[in-house]
Amino acid sequence: MTAQLPLGLRWPRRQRFEHFHTGANAAALAAMQALATQPGAPWVYLSGAAGSGKSHLLMAACQVAHEAGRTVQYLPLKKLREHFMAIRGVAGSQLIALDDVDTLAGEREAEHALFDLYNRARAEGTALIFTAQVAPAQLPLTLPDLRSRLGACTQFALKPLDDGERREVLKQQAALRGIELDDPVLDWLFARYVRDLGALLDLLDRLDQASLAAQRRVTVPFLRAFLRETGQPSH
Repeated sequence: MTAQLPLGLRWPRRQRFEHFHTGANAAALAAMQALATQPGAPWVYLSGAAGSGKSHLLMAACQVAHEAGRTVQYLPLKKLREHFMAIRGVAGSQLIALDDVDTLAGEREAEHALFDLYNRARAEGTALIFTAQVAPAQLPLTLPDLRSRLGACTQFALKPLDDGERREVLKQQAALRGIELDDPVLDWLFARYVRDLGALLDLLDRLDQASLAAQRRVTVPFLRAFLRETGQPSH
């Protein structure tokens, strides 16, 4: 994925606003919806641990803006090697989303490129979205002015869903597929599988297909065998 290609159909199908399970993050969701649909809305900086929904909201905003006819560019900085070149290559869009800006902290050239992009976006009326694991004040940047610029954005520290909320989401999504996930299955799953909601929902998709093919209910033995046979990550 490059910064220069139109985004079109590449967005993950589940990374939309309607699939975001809000929890304690209603204000962040509203701000991202405004940024996606309202030119001139405040820029947003999202922070939070892995699995808190940062990339989900970022991609949802990009997709909505794209569908509304706005030009959009998305930079998954954690997946890019040449941060300096990637940021310097961004131009001509109405919305630019930079995922995982903390990955370029300490790279002087990349920090200067981001500082210049920020100032250019302000002058040109381009909207910016940033995500990182920590708030701007905690980023180990070598460029204090960049930290100041990022700190001027509207900031939200996302709170991941707790286990009870994740269980409810899984139950609801399973019910929509005609699957009953009883408490023993969920207890076993949450004790042995990664707890990132996206990973859990992906697993549910695969379980749905496997249980239909086998004409079996999703029980603990079925789940245990499925994970063993497919080599799914667990702990």
